[in-house]
Amino acid sequence: MSSPNLPVLVIDDDNSIRWVLSEALTDEGFTVESAANSQIARRLLSEQNFAVVLSDIRMPGEDGFVLLKELKQQQPEMPVIIMTAHSDLESAVTAYEHGAFDYLPKPFDVDQAIELVKRAAQSNPNLTAPQDQQSVDDAPMIIGEAPAMQEVFRAIGRLSRSNISVLINGASGTGKELVARALHNHSRRGTGPFVALNMAAIPKDLIESELFGHEKGAFTGANQRYLGRFEQADGGTLFLDEIGDMPLDTQTRLLRVLSEGSFYRVGGTQPVRANVRIVAATHQDLAKLVERGSFREDLYHRIHVIRIELPNLKDRASDIPLLAHYFLQQAAIELETEPKQISLEASDQMLKYDWPGNVRQLENVCRWLTVMSSGREILANDLPQEIRFDPTQKESTPIQSPTSSSWQTALKHALIQSVEAGDAEALQIIQDDIEQLLIELALNLSKGHKQDAAKLLGWGRNTITRKLKKYQNYSA
Repeated sequence: MSSPNLPVLVIDDDNSIRWVLSEALTDEGFTVESAANSQIARRLLSEQNFAVVLSDIRMPGEDGFVLLKELKQQQPEMPVIIMTAHSDLESAVTAYEHGAFDYLPKPFDVDQAIELVKRAAQSNPNLTAPQDQQSVDDAPMIIGEAPAMQEVFRAIGRLSRSNISVLINGASGTGKELVARALHNHSRRGTGPFVALNMAAIPKDLIESELFGHEKGAFTGANQRYLGRFEQADGGTLFLDEIGDMPLDTQTRLLRVLSEGSFYRVGGTQPVRANVRIVAATHQDLAKLVERGSFREDLYHRIHVIRIELPNLKDRASDIPLLAHYFLQQAAIELETEPKQISLEASDQMLKYDWPGNVRQLENVCRWLTVMSSGREILANDLPQEIRFDPTQKESTPIQSPTSSSWQTALKHALIQSVEAGDAEALQIIQDDIEQLLIELALNLSKGHKQDAAKLLGWGRNTITRKLKKYQNYSA
């Protein structure tokens, strides 16, 4: 889409963010106005019609959500992109609940931001004319700043106004039920019941009774009527965990319920209706189960409307320190003791480990450490043996070889110390130094060809040209 002179408003209290976006969008043909706070933004919005608004969340005075809510009331067709460095589930969900076009976690690639602005402008039906945050105190805690988790937050936010069926894929321990609960709590069904049933944990001959209930006398031992999980979840969400383990005959009954909206209790003759949203989860590849004939294809397509893929913990290793801190805090509350801190060496060792049990294993290790480690600070030797030692080496040989995480952890702690010592520019300086080093290396490897260098860095040509101008180390 061409963008000749389409007006864009950038709202952020960070001058560098405003400058970078203004320069980049201007290069793409947009006309850009910027504001450091909501008051300036309101004045600009009253004077001019904008195609797109980009707004930070946390600013002096009113936050970006107040302005977003106001904008969507006054100009509901105006696409608003929310930006934030505080990338958490609540921010993502609240942004979508208030009508944001999309959610852009910082730091972001400028080319990605430009493409998002172009899509937002394209969605504005009138480019020349003007166009209650839900409180969820009991929402489950989903923690993550890694890009893969930001995609999960985004999906939950986008689905917050929908009753559509969702399939959650992920290995054991990745937090599938947490995501299911978040989908429920942040939906219009959030005040209704959330009912969970694990298919793998129920004997096959009892699954239908558990799902649909039974009448008194339906079978030996049925001494009274039992309301199954569908009736228990009426008006809310039914979470079917490990749905790949559901027997074929039960799959047939489930499909009929999803199609007709009613079912019969085991031994019953009267149809029962239940208004239920289905969220299913599995660690298996359902498409392969369909090929093998152990999962119904029509049911697969019925529940596979939207799919959320949860990453393994080793694929979001940057979240390990954050998760460990949270789990240690929770374990301290549970065990009524002081929370423990992880030493640099122990943290480095935890980053090297693959965590086959994923987040659940990390949570259990943190609870174990709270009980078993003797001091206030957790040392590398306090860690369980499987984390301390490399399984590919002899059982008693500690890991000695450095990994990419070791220098990252050291750098992180050095930067924290610099900022705490009063060096407010430490983060920006190291970012600039690293970017200049990467650009120089990429240009050397590509023999000076900027387009090839940009590909090596995973950037667009515009990005590397812009950064070269910024650092003035190379001719543009």
